[in-house]
Amino acid sequence: MFKTRLLSGIILVIVLVATVGCGGAVLFSVLGIISLIGLWELYKVVGVHNKVLGACGYLAAAGYYGLLFAGHMEHVMMLSIAFLVLVMAVYVFAFPAFRAEQVMTVYFGLFYVAVMLSFVYQTRMLPDGGTVVWLIFLSSWGCDTCAYCVGVLFGKHKMAPKLSPKKSVEGGVGGIAGAALLGALFAFLMNRWGGAQANPLHYAVICGSGGVISQIGDLAASAIKRNHDIKDYGKLIPGHGGILDRFDSVIFTAPVIYYLTMLLAGNI
Repeated sequence: MFKTRLLSGIILVIVLVATVGCGGAVLFSVLGIISLIGLWELYKVVGVHNKVLGACGYLAAAGYYGLLFAGHMEHVMMLSIAFLVLVMAVYVFAFPAFRAEQVMTVYFGLFYVAVMLSFVYQTRMLPDGGTVVWLIFLSSWGCDTCAYCVGVLFGKHKMAPKLSPKKSVEGGVGGIAGAALLGALFAFLMNRWGGAQANPLHYAVICGSGGVISQIGDLAASAIKRNHDIKDYGKLIPGHGGILDRFDSVIFTAPVIYYLTMLLAGNI
């Protein structure tokens, strides 16, 4: 299992570096596919992944990415309302084929998966996005790694025992501190060898804040799985589970990094 997890993790990192490094249409296309797979995993949990209700969610996600690519984000609210009307129409005209929980999950999924993940692309498209976008992964996966190490060494107080018994308060704090440190270190390295003009303090604040939010994303995904008595969302990534298992923290971190970057740059 360890070798499988390690190998798939290495392949995932290589694909990630290549995709995010390319940016543009390549990153956009990959994120669109990942979003649809993530939606399929979420909808499978409530049993609508292969039903007309689930198809409405896939259609809405495709519509959202179409608006994003075309630069017409001012129409997202209209899409959201139209999507709500559509799923409610399916709900009432197919009644009692679907439960209210299934309808709400389909609607929620559009924002939880497709919209939130799209901020990886939106961050990459910022003026300094080629550098800043990596803070998403440093703050989410870096925080997770640091939290694990500190938790193993010093963890005593449980953070959320019913959701994740192994996570500790000490590990959580260590993860946030570690993410902030990684952000500052990344800024120094990019300034020295990447020709960037990154502010180490800003990067530390962004990554530290992202570390806080990433833990909420991690626990939120665990809560959904606990509610439905499943271990993983899927088996797409050997040793890691599905898309939502691997990107649960990234989903929450991406929009936070985007808006903090905009805020610290004085664009909000």
